[in-house]
Amino acid sequence: MDTTRTQPAAAANPRRWIALAFIGLAQLMIVLDVTIVNIALPSAQADLGISDGDRQWVITAYTLAFGGLLLLGGRIADYTGRRRAFLAGLIGFAAASAVGGAAPGFGALLGARAAQGAFAALLAPAALSLLTTSFTEQRERARAFGIFGAIAAGGGAIGLVTGGALTEYLDWRWCLYVNVPIAVLAAAGWWVLPADTRPEVRPKIDVPGALLAVTGLVAVVYGCSEAESEGWDSALVLGLLFLGVALLTGFVLHERTAAAPLLPLRVVLSRARGSAFLSIALATVGMFAMFLFLTYHMQIVMGYSALKTGVAFLPLTAGVLAGAGGLATRLLPRVPPRALIVPGLLFAAAGTGWLATLEVDTSYAAGVLPAELIMGFGMGMVMAPAINYATHGVREEEAGVASATVNTSQQISGSIGTALLNTVATSTTADYLAERVPDAGALEERRAAGGPVPEVVKAGLVEGFTSAYAVASAIMLAAAVVIAVVMNTPRPDRSKEGDAAPAPAAHLG
Repeated sequence: MDTTRTQPAAAANPRRWIALAFIGLAQLMIVLDVTIVNIALPSAQADLGISDGDRQWVITAYTLAFGGLLLLGGRIADYTGRRRAFLAGLIGFAAASAVGGAAPGFGALLGARAAQGAFAALLAPAALSLLTTSFTEQRERARAFGIFGAIAAGGGAIGLVTGGALTEYLDWRWCLYVNVPIAVLAAAGWWVLPADTRPEVRPKIDVPGALLAVTGLVAVVYGCSEAESEGWDSALVLGLLFLGVALLTGFVLHERTAAAPLLPLRVVLSRARGSAFLSIALATVGMFAMFLFLTYHMQIVMGYSALKTGVAFLPLTAGVLAGAGGLATRLLPRVPPRALIVPGLLFAAAGTGWLATLEVDTSYAAGVLPAELIMGFGMGMVMAPAINYATHGVREEEAGVASATVNTSQQISGSIGTALLNTVATSTTADYLAERVPDAGALEERRAAGGPVPEVVKAGLVEGFTSAYAVASAIMLAAAVVIAVVMNTPRPDRSKEGDAAPAPAAHLG
């Protein structure tokens, strides 16, 4: 049975609400970087002479380092102190962003992106664990995690707007430079963050566990990224996925007997936390599908500019704020978490299901706008309670690795979901064009070279996108059923308003 070893938030950090602003700013920077570089990539490719085959590495270098090093980064934050890790992550991320913005060639940009991912793997769990240990009272924790959940779910849309504006009016390099002032502002919160405490006996880092986790996660993320271009049945992809699963299985077996495990299995074996991790992972699949395919749909099919596309995503953020800040924050101290997460997944499934009805001539107001609002509202309802309960009830010295597991579930599910849904979309589009165009390959090459997009190609793209939306909707419907059955955490005990736990400890593992 886990118990929380934190002091009440008011005693531990009287300036916690000010600290939340700086923690949220750091989280926003990390989330922005997931999408802002996507908008800048075509311009960066042309400026640096990057080939079509190599351009994916600008994205993959970041996701490999970020996803692969998260568990290790979380443990480092636990051992060295979360405030120190937070500052080190901010400084490193800002420096890597500056190097990437000034990159003279592909190699320098690639190295900078990998460094960004490595420092994000230290910064992200440090930020979330600072939040976890700062807010322990039920109502305050609900409000704080409502804000944090809204940033986690809606920050990607803000990244699209920012990336579009910077690329269109300044230069693609500013999509990286912009992280520097954000990091400086977030670092100013050093003085209001809770002070670091060190255990009397500091355990050694689990080196074998770290090696197994890092190599296993890198293999899975890399395999999924390669599946988009090589196909799921390629020897490379199957080999990487098999290797990744084998290494992660070895990691779990090792953690069962390790004296000081990198990831204590009690963190994930709790039904409440395990269900929360699963909710975050499966909801991320739908969110990534919306960002990926709607970006292409609005720019290629609807003819929107990069900036207009980013602005068109803003209603999604409004929906997230309504779901997380308007509803989840108010109900989280009063109802069981699945009473928010399950309906939230159903709303998200309805939003992606709405997108599955899009046609080439569907207007923004009739198709995209309502889907974004519904999807955003559902994601806000999911993320606020899921992140809350995914990090709740852990021992203070394990807050960093629990927070890292939240981010790991997002990265792995995002990689798998993107590869899976992109395979569905591209194969459906290819089949559609093959039935209607004698030389579909040549037609697609002309479109990729910048020529006008024929109506038949637009129809084929929409056919692929809607098929992927339908699969994403089915995944989230299935997730709602699973969470409804598995997540048995009762509603918070309101007779213990000052306690750290929003549910009796026995129900938290």
